[in-house]
Amino acid sequence: MDSTHPQSKSGSESTVSRRRVLGALGGGTLAASAGCVRQVGALMTREAPEQLSLTIKTVPADADPRAIRIARFLAKRLQAVGIEVNVTPMSNEVLLRDVLLNHAFDVFVAPMRGRPDPDFLRPLLHSRFGAEPGTQNPYGYANLDVDALLERQRAQTGKRRRKTLARLQRSVVRDQPFSVVAFPDEIRVTRADGYAGWEQRPIHTPLGYLGLDRDAAGTADRLSGTTSDDERALRMTLTDSRPTESLNPLAPEFRASGTVTGLLYDPLGRWVDGQVRPWLASSWTWSRPPDAPGPVATVELREDLTWHDGTDLTASDVAFTYRLLADTSLGRLESPVPAPRFRGLGSLVTDAEAVDERTVRLSFVPSSRPVAARSLTAPVLPEHVWETKAKQATVVGLDPNGAVTQALVWSNPDPVGSGPLRLERRRPRESLVFARNEDHFLTRDGLADHLAPFAGGFTPDQLAFTVVPSGGAAVELVRAGDADATASGVMPADVPEVGRSDELNLHVTRPRTCYQVGYNVRRGALSSPRFRRAVGRLLDKQHLTREVFERYGEPAASPLARHRSVAPSLVWNGRDPELPFPGEGGRLDVERAREAFREAGYRYSSDGDLLGT
Repeated sequence: MDSTHPQSKSGSESTVSRRRVLGALGGGTLAASAGCVRQVGALMTREAPEQLSLTIKTVPADADPRAIRIARFLAKRLQAVGIEVNVTPMSNEVLLRDVLLNHAFDVFVAPMRGRPDPDFLRPLLHSRFGAEPGTQNPYGYANLDVDALLERQRAQTGKRRRKTLARLQRSVVRDQPFSVVAFPDEIRVTRADGYAGWEQRPIHTPLGYLGLDRDAAGTADRLSGTTSDDERALRMTLTDSRPTESLNPLAPEFRASGTVTGLLYDPLGRWVDGQVRPWLASSWTWSRPPDAPGPVATVELREDLTWHDGTDLTASDVAFTYRLLADTSLGRLESPVPAPRFRGLGSLVTDAEAVDERTVRLSFVPSSRPVAARSLTAPVLPEHVWETKAKQATVVGLDPNGAVTQALVWSNPDPVGSGPLRLERRRPRESLVFARNEDHFLTRDGLADHLAPFAGGFTPDQLAFTVVPSGGAAVELVRAGDADATASGVMPADVPEVGRSDELNLHVTRPRTCYQVGYNVRRGALSSPRFRRAVGRLLDKQHLTREVFERYGEPAASPLARHRSVAPSLVWNGRDPELPFPGEGGRLDVERAREAFREAGYRYSSDGDLLGT
């Protein structure tokens, strides 16, 4: 039995020990002192552990009906095997604060956003990030062999990297710091008489908005709402109100995705057709100096770049951004306070130096060029705005023992970016309106070929988001002509309504986002991989995909299930290849499930409760 697992005692051993104690008490030893009685009582307490208890945190049904249903499904199966369970719904902000910043959870259910490059697993799982707040390793997972594989894959390419990634996945799935449930399809709705180009790229992404067809937009007068007599607005619905409350791209608890802030802040490069291609940068060149541990990129910025407030954007802003991502206190506090949301990207950069007004040199840790290029997708921030935010902040709800800076908690009410859109107005929890940035480089001639689909910049004059209570309400607004498309996904239950309307188009995409059950491996029983595996077996993923995702999705065992790098042994074949569900059709074989917990070193009371240690 592993030293990390609780030592089990058979029921007979426990009974004999109790009989001896009771015999001593009942043998007429009148001279026994009260102190001796207390010691005996303490012994009895130690040998009578309480029922094991877990809390599952997630968001309520109106925020994410899938997450809460997965949590309740798991809770019922945990209760069936003798574990006391409490499902605690909370707002998105509070959930992310508890999980990502304070690490105050047992189990959580939430989406896990994948990335085009599998290196997103490094900040998610490497032990060096386990004690830090943020999206990196919220589980507190530590495995030195996994660390070595994570380091190795980032410097490899081709078959060697895929082989390393396959070993990595098998190790992680064996340890189960989280359980992948399923990869849902994203369902969105647009008006049939509206903008063309929605099918070219995923809806509600920066490139999705920028790739809309300009000519088609002018052919339908009724497609565009107006916020004034001469302004045409693309009107989108949102079910997530967080972007209306904070436009800080560094704040992890207010960022479900980077779409809105990605329209305000440009990076040096963007993912375009599967590659990181120059964006704010006109070009970059790679080198490997003899004394450098990793690659070096010399990045040339485009000419005449400006921030929304008219200030010039220079290489100094770029160098400042990478220093800020590495330490949002800029050295003013005793220990660095990295930007949690971009920890994986920022940790690739060892040095950022402005060579001249338009040239910046970035040095990287040992890594392949494609992996190093991921860091170029971080948003570039204006030094004259963010330098003043490198001060310590105290925030209600955050762990007071962890340092936090204003840069991480500031709501950024008047964002100054360089992106194709600038903020015009916002009403917290109600709406956001952005205006087209006429000075953006996409409006210029002579763009590179990879930028051709986005030439001219954002087509409408404005982009307006309206917060709605549900996907059904969003579909109704689009059907009635009061919105042009849904930014947030809608539920499969809304699909029949779309199919009955000639005015609506349905768009289904297969993103790399999966639903996960995450475990806090810092806590009690959850520190045991064998216990976590026993819990993971209780998830009937085939049944959940059918009942919760209504077949709009696919069950999975690996977080890379929708990557080419998925381990062959973890490809879904009708049942979980690693932790098959002990039952059929969502119905649990309780005795088989309990046996997995016994094999993990746990025992049951006479009442059927799984006992802690």
